[in-house]
Amino acid sequence: QQVAICPEGKTSTSWTPAIDGRDNEVIKIKFARADCATCPSLHLCTRTKEKRRLVTLRPEAQYKALQTARKQAMTDDYKADYARRAGIEATLSESIRAHGLRHARYIGLAKTHLQHLMTATAINFKRIFHWLSAIPQATTRTSQFAKLMAQSLG
Repeated sequence: QQVAICPEGKTSTSWTPAIDGRDNEVIKIKFARADCATCPSLHLCTRTKEKRRLVTLRPEAQYKALQTARKQAMTDDYKADYARRAGIEATLSESIRAHGLRHARYIGLAKTHLQHLMTATAINFKRIFHWLSAIPQATTRTSQFAKLMAQSLG
């Protein structure tokens, strides 16, 4: 019926297909300003200054695919695959940020390929040196939210 009902029992006034900032199809559901402006539960529904609730939903097929992907992300197999990917991403990040791999210093495919091989060799030598010297690897950054949660639980 393309109607949404808020926790206070008011029905939506608009149900519009749209495109979000990441070029995804979404559905924008709006409620009447008159209903929301006098609602005692508005602060529970929205933080907007417009005093109007706006809900954004994905189409059903996209929503189900997202839920399936989130459920799969909780499995041990996925976590193992993601850990391997995180290691690869870290290596790429190191080679780009610390060794300038994004910019070729030479012209020509053969010389650029040689630069990549030498950069990879330098990274490997650096890692071997750190391993033999017992220099610990840097830990992953902990977000402010995670730090706050650890303090409140501990």
